[in-house]
Amino acid sequence: MTNLYPGIDALRLTKAVQLARLCPQSNGAFSVGAIVFDAAGVEISRGYSRESDPVVHAEEGALAKLDHDDERLRGATLYTSLEPCSKRASRPRSCTQIILDSGISRVVFAWREPDTFVTKCQGRYLLEERGIEVVELPELAVAAMQPNTHLLRSERVQ
Repeated sequence: MTNLYPGIDALRLTKAVQLARLCPQSNGAFSVGAIVFDAAGVEISRGYSRESDPVVHAEEGALAKLDHDDERLRGATLYTSLEPCSKRASRPRSCTQIILDSGISRVVFAWREPDTFVTKCQGRYLLEERGIEVVELPELAVAAMQPNTHLLRSERVQ
């Protein structure tokens, strides 16, 4: 799918990538930042991994700050530094499922989830199958990896 908003998406995703730097470091989870903008382009929520508890994911945290029936979620875009998880060990619902349940219509991310913790992440494909527009901006992937270099180094060693 052609990205109709390349400049705006890059700017907003850069902010989500920078937000990941606030994450308490973990050897068992990625540091991720997420920001939600409504259809009018107003930021309505943000979150980062481990912001409120040791297992909260960025997308989960950002969406938890909004009422599940908040009308601003209809047509909203979620910007996240890492592809939303499709499976997780710490909670019954993946970020992909939380996004699907929210009413968000668009997801923009920088870095595809590697097989470090969960193999063969299907977040992007599950969202697309349900009609969510998904845009990947791989030019921001290296920046999204930066707060996670300790995890990527250990992955190469093993």
